[in-house]
Amino acid sequence: MKWKLLLALSVSTLIMAEIPQEFPFKGIETIPIAKTVFKQVSRSGNERIVDLSGKDFILVSVREVGSDGRFYAVDSDGTVWWSGPVTSGAPQFKSPSGIFPIIQKKRYHMSTVFPDPSGINNMNYMMKFTNRGHALHEGSVDWMSHGCIHIDPKDVPAVYRWSTFQTKVVITRHTYMPYAKEDLRRIYGTK
Repeated sequence: MKWKLLLALSVSTLIMAEIPQEFPFKGIETIPIAKTVFKQVSRSGNERIVDLSGKDFILVSVREVGSDGRFYAVDSDGTVWWSGPVTSGAPQFKSPSGIFPIIQKKRYHMSTVFPDPSGINNMNYMMKFTNRGHALHEGSVDWMSHGCIHIDPKDVPAVYRWSTFQTKVVITRHTYMPYAKEDLRRIYGTK
């Protein structure tokens, strides 16, 4: 019995070691300080720097004051290759700030917490990034969500096909536009 408990404890420790536990889920502020570098600040003031150089990630600057209300798909070479509008959680359902892995992808999906009464899938192109159900998915960019990130139907298929379980999701309440501006000019012209 003691051996089984020790084994279970070791497996639990290994699993916990893979998930950064330095900051609690709530209270993290994620601030872009370069194109692929972010400062995370805990509620207690602890800080750490996360460098995503060489990694694919989807940065979401949520739709709040001081943010862009946009997503940015960033390739492992640091190029922003796609961007579009988003909506995020309404004030009572704020989207979490942080850096998360994609933990589930599903092309057709119905929310289990907020199902559509019509029975129509309401979270298509779902890329879940928290165990609490937060996800990037197709949705209206005209109204706020229950905490998920709505990506416009014209943009979400490309991002869904490109993303993998290695792709990070970076959620920030700060602007990312200064780092993305040059790439976006090349993609969309000089508007």
